[in-house]
Amino acid sequence: MNRHEARRIPIVSDGTARSAAEVRRAYRRLRPLEKLKVEKRGWTLDVLNVIRTLNKPEFSLSDVYARTAELAKLHPNNAHVPDKIRQQLQVLRDLGLLEFLGGGDYRLT
Repeated sequence: MNRHEARRIPIVSDGTARSAAEVRRAYRRLRPLEKLKVEKRGWTLDVLNVIRTLNKPEFSLSDVYARTAELAKLHPNNAHVPDKIRQQLQVLRDLGLLEFLGGGDYRLT
């Protein structure tokens, strides 16, 4: 999955058209991202993309930290990637895309 796939809402999945209701639901779920300024959106989408590639509804901060090198490659001018990861998890939580479960654990909503 590349960094731009988090911005796409699939209309056809595995050769089968998704229902209009499913597509609208997916759009509504990502719509809060439009509230972010463009310069912040890149980081937020990249962290969300990393979370999605974990392929599990619940994950830990250490799961995301394990992908620090990937995010550092996407953002070579940021010397504080772990701090930025934590910040973006909070942004995603505040947007209602994640739920913080405590103890460094999260759930995709």
